[in-house]
This record gives sequence, structure tokens and C-alpha cells, in this order.
Amino acid sequence: MTTNTMEAQTASPKKSILEYISGNIRDYGLLISLIVIVGFFQYMTEGRMLAPSNINNIPNQNGYVIVMALGMLLVIVAGHIDLSVGSVCAFTGAVAATLMVKLGWHWAPAAVATLVVGALIGGIQGYFIAYLRIPSFIVTLAGMLVFRGLTYRLLGNTNVGPLPAQFNQLSAGWIPDPFAAPGFFTTTFALGLIAAALFILVNIKGRMTRLKHGVEEEPLAIFIGRNILMAVVTVYVGYLLAMYRGLPMVLIILLALTLLYVFVTTRTVIGRRIYALGGNEKAAKLSGINTDRLILLTFVNMGALAALAGLIVTSRFGGMATPKAGDGYELDVIAACFIGGASASGGVGKITGAVIGALLMGVMNVGMSILGLGIDDQKWIKGLVLLFAVCLDVYYKKKR
Repeated sequence: MTTNTMEAQTASPKKSILEYISGNIRDYGLLISLIVIVGFFQYMTEGRMLAPSNINNIPNQNGYVIVMALGMLLVIVAGHIDLSVGSVCAFTGAVAATLMVKLGWHWAPAAVATLVVGALIGGIQGYFIAYLRIPSFIVTLAGMLVFRGLTYRLLGNTNVGPLPAQFNQLSAGWIPDPFAAPGFFTTTFALGLIAAALFILVNIKGRMTRLKHGVEEEPLAIFIGRNILMAVVTVYVGYLLAMYRGLPMVLIILLALTLLYVFVTTRTVIGRRIYALGGNEKAAKLSGINTDRLILLTFVNMGALAALAGLIVTSRFGGMATPKAGDGYELDVIAACFIGGASASGGVGKITGAVIGALLMGVMNVGMSILGLGIDDQKWIKGLVLLFAVCLDVYYKKKR
């Protein structure tokens, strides 16, 4: 046992816990906020918020927020912003519908072509930002107008559909369950149990590795409590989904993307370089990082994810592309990142934080819809939440 390990175990538990929570107030504050908001809507809706159908609606109706938040976080960490994601989402959805309905393409190559179109859009905007040094705010504001107009032009101001049933399974389908019982999808619940067990095992392995090297900071009590809480939540969500129709197809996509981007941002060179770029671009450039290419890649990635969100949204809207799709989506996506702990000045932010922020926005969307609040009320409430999140970011910076 190392000296650091012994010190960690013999230190005052109360003091170490308080110090750890204080140093990680953003992460724990975010989780507490999510729990409080869920509890608030559960009370206000008289228990309907956590009904199986509404838990299913959170990923199905708000999956686009999580998908685009993954890309937006990298853009914000790099020190930029993308205001065009809602319009790009609508335009790429229109492209997909045009290819499938008007040109008769099979849904699979049409989906691939749509992703390529999204990446190209991101690349064009990224080129203006990275190499011509035009502020991202201006470039993407122009993109927001351009691609909204092109969406109307492509669709002719009408809805285009219906789209193939197989394509619509993207956001309106569930994983087949050969072991399903009447009113209960056994495989979904079993996957929830497995996911909870894997979560605990991975965290235990990671903690043992950190203890071995003397770099563990999280007190044991918090570690145990956090793992128990997450395991219980995972199993409970799996149970609720099993009570409805099982595991939504879109949820599988969201989980896979989240794990991929967590790996990229924490375990790869390009992930570390994006954080270095946002922290200090001049220093990153002097250290040998090709910052221009890195900025370009972050916008290519953002464009591709906006296109994926466009596919998800189009398959959800009754299998039809509509000119008004994506309206205001940029607010939800940007808000999710800032609520999740991203800094407006760049260099700070976590994928898990952005996902939790997106879930918080999803809970708010579903909860306010259950309460019958109109779009007007929903927008000003979400605007205040975004302002509050940025104010907290400024406060924590001054405190440090």
C-alpha cells in the first residue's frame, strides 16, 4: 500500500468529503439539479412524469438534443459556437426525404449520403472559421439563414413523405424481445441489470488502478454512494422501459455515441488537443498542434451529427420531412452544453455533463408538455435556465 493511499484512508472522512464535493461542485450540482427537476415534475404532474410511456418519450422525443450536444460540446470546448445546427438538421432531413421519396433511393444509401452532406456543410463552415478567420458566430448565423432557406426551397414549402417503414424505425422502433412476457419486456430489464453491473465493475477497476498509483481523490463513501445511486437509477429506468415497449432503437444509438465520445475526449490524442486548443490556442499552436485543421474537424463532426439528428427527427415526424423541423433546436443543444458545465470561453466541458444537460432539457420538455404549457412559455423558461447556467459558470470562475 502506498503512502498516498494510506493518507487517503486515514484522513478525516468529513473533511475529505467536503473538500471533494467543493472541488467538483459542477458535477454534483448538475446531478442534484436533475434529481430536483425530475422530482418537481413528478409532483406537479401527480406522478405522471415517471410513467413508463413518458420515460420512453425522453430519448424518443429528445434524442436529437443529445446527438447534437455531443458535437456542440467539442465546438464549445474548442472556443467556438454553431448556431446553424437546427437549420442543418432540417436541411439534411429534407435531403434524406428527397432522396427516398422523389428519387426512389433505398433508405440505407440515402442515410449515408445525408451524413456525408452534413459533414460537407460542417467542413465548409469550418473552413471559413479556421482558415479565413471569420468568427464562428457570424459564419454559423449565416448558415442558419442559408440552410433554413434551402430547406424551404428543397421541400417547396410542403411536407415530403411518407418515408419507408424501415427508416422510420430509427426513432419509432424498439429492439425485438424474443423473451417478452405479456406487458413486460424481459430482455430490456435484463440489459438494465447487466448495464448496472458493468457500470459498478468498471468504476471499481478504475478506482483500484488510481489507488495503485496514488492518484485517487474521491472519498470511499462518495464512491459507494454514487455507484449505488447510478445502479439503482439504471435498473429502475430499465424496469420502466420494460413495462412499456422495451428498449427504443434511438436509445441504443445514443448510448453508443456517448460511449464513443467519452472515449475520444478522455483517451485519445485528438480529444486532448481539442481541450488544449480551447484552453489556449496560441500555446497549442506553439506546441505543434495544427489548430486550423482541428477546428475544421470539430465542425465537420458537428455537421455529421446534425445530419444524424436530421435523420432521427425526420423519422419521428410521422415519416415526413417538414420545412419547420429544427426550429429552435440550437437553443436546446447549446443550453444542454452550458447547463452540463461547458465554459463559454472554451477549454472546459465533459461529454457526460453535456448528456446530463441534454437529459435535463429533455425532462423539462416532457414535463412542461404534460403540464400543458405552450411553446411560448417553454421557450422563456428554457431561456432563463440557460442564462442561469452561464451565470453559474462565471461565478465559479471568479471563485477560483
